[in-house]
Amino acid sequence: MDALISEIREHGHAISGHYAGRDALVLTTRGARSGLLRSNPVAFTRDGERFIVSATNDGADTHPAWYRNLIADPRVTVEVDRRRIAGVARIATGTERERLWQRHIANHPGLADYPNQTTRQIPVVVLEALDRLDPAAD
Repeated sequence: MDALISEIREHGHAISGHYAGRDALVLTTRGARSGLLRSNPVAFTRDGERFIVSATNDGADTHPAWYRNLIADPRVTVEVDRRRIAGVARIATGTERERLWQRHIANHPGLADYPNQTTRQIPVVVLEALDRLDPAAD
């Protein structure tokens, strides 16, 4: 995982392994229990200026640690295209979730079967840059 994170940081995308040729970013969250910063490679889909990721955890019945972290603290850092962006995460729901999930699996077809492998609904997460948020909405 460290090599993949280094590739994304250095080249702006993955150049080897199962992420090669896929849209991938480095998502940094603060550990819910430890308080330490944790970085993970995550497949993403663009939705305008936002990034869409899904907490598939390879179809496991538990959420990935990074998802539990952003539930505890939605402030994140996104590294993509050799840029580092401070952002905030929120969980998509309802029709927005379905629209974004369909778009995400169209971009990453390998994720499409994960809902059939788990008893949980896979969360779809919207990552938005803090500088693009309306401060009046806070």
